Amino acid sequence: MSKLKADVCIIQAGIFSQWDSDSDELPRFLKATVHVPAEIDIEFGFVPRIRKAKNQVLGYCIYHPDIPDAEGNIQAPFDGEVYIKENDWKFYLGDCIWAPIDNKVGNWRMTLELNGKVIADKTFKVHLPE
Repeated sequence: MSKLKADVCIIQAGIFSQWDSDSDELPRFLKATVHVPAEIDIEFGFVPRIRKAKNQVLGYCIYHPDIPDAEGNIQAPFDGEVYIKENDWKFYLGDCIWAPIDNKVGNWRMTLELNGKVIADKTFKVHLPE
């Protein structure tokens, strides 16, 4: 493991074009904001730039409002891990709104963790459209 300390900064945060999870391309950045209207298929999140952490494991987590599953049970936060592919790497962490929109309203907190430490943390406030 590298002895260099990773350098992390959020370079974009807000609303993005639809993301293709099967592509290496990042979604197109549309608007800088933490206030997201609850509209079907709106994509929101952030892109960090991570340097000096190649081949390390990056943990991510999306804490969403209490969204029930089909049986009415509250869904757990969405989390996982990815490998940092390059020494100067950009990664998209985000989500989108799906029907019904009423239960998607609230704070959506997105975090990245490296070596047991939170290195990026952003909260988006999803609200009903006006």
